[in-house]
Amino acid sequence: MPSSKEIHLKSRPAGLPVQENFELIETEIAAPVEGEVLVKNLYMSVDPYMRGRMNEAWPTGAVLMGGALGVVVESNHADFAVGDHVNNGLGWREYFLSKGHDLGKVDASLAPLSAYLGVMGMPGLTAYGGLLVTGELKDGETVFVSAASGAVGSVVGQIARIKGCTVIGSAGSDDKVTQLVEEFGFNHAFNYKTADPLTELRKGAPKGIDVYFENVGGLQLEAALTHMRPYGRIPICGMIAHYNDDGTATPGPRNLTETIYKFITLKGFVVSAFGDQQPQFLKDMSGWIKSGEMKYHETIVDGIEQAPDAFIGLFSGSNNGKMLVKLADA
Repeated sequence: MPSSKEIHLKSRPAGLPVQENFELIETEIAAPVEGEVLVKNLYMSVDPYMRGRMNEAWPTGAVLMGGALGVVVESNHADFAVGDHVNNGLGWREYFLSKGHDLGKVDASLAPLSAYLGVMGMPGLTAYGGLLVTGELKDGETVFVSAASGAVGSVVGQIARIKGCTVIGSAGSDDKVTQLVEEFGFNHAFNYKTADPLTELRKGAPKGIDVYFENVGGLQLEAALTHMRPYGRIPICGMIAHYNDDGTATPGPRNLTETIYKFITLKGFVVSAFGDQQPQFLKDMSGWIKSGEMKYHETIVDGIEQAPDAFIGLFSGSNNGKMLVKLADA
């Protein structure tokens, strides 16, 4: 049976994670018994939410968890055959045994396999459900998306564009700003590192914004609250500006009173709330990809040894679109 390399959480990060917080371990994998399958992971995902779970939720000295796309290489399970491609939550490892309850089959004919960890997977469903269900988007509204060049934000903006909305996005480099406008079809975009968010919102949406898809927090949330229209909605997906706070709070927002007389709704969500949306999501998303209405990018690094660097790179913006680690050839 194969040996499997996996990444353990060696110590809890203080502020930004560093290489010393992670440890590469090699383990032996047993043969699958009756009712089990052996899965070889082909791709694994690294995502900003993982940083928060490293504070307390995940134990030190144990393998990390995360989304992955694998293939069944041995099966003693009636519902899975060798060669089946499966989504799973057991990333940060090359191989694992499963009884099947934690696996979901994917249709490789609808999209490339790696897309099931991005636009066709958790980030895509997060964008879809967060905007359309939590954000209650109406066709033709004005939408602001922070971290708009990321795996979630880029999909949010394009769904809004497909729905006939005016779309504004922020990103962390001039190249990404250009990409938002020229490739993804945003109406206006700005570099939050060099531009004033409120000034840019007023420029891109003179009459205000109806939905702010929140990925960042801090001063961008403050600007959005100031520029929201009455009955605006703020679906809160993440607060990446705050994930690496270590004793010093990131500033903003200081204007939550804006929510009172504008009747603004702020509502947090997680992707698990949208399980009932999955069939329609896959139908819509695969159709948008095939028609060319939905474009996406992936940043793929090779080898599980590179997973910590890939994760750390999320917080400096080293990725263009979804950050993935390739573990094996399909």
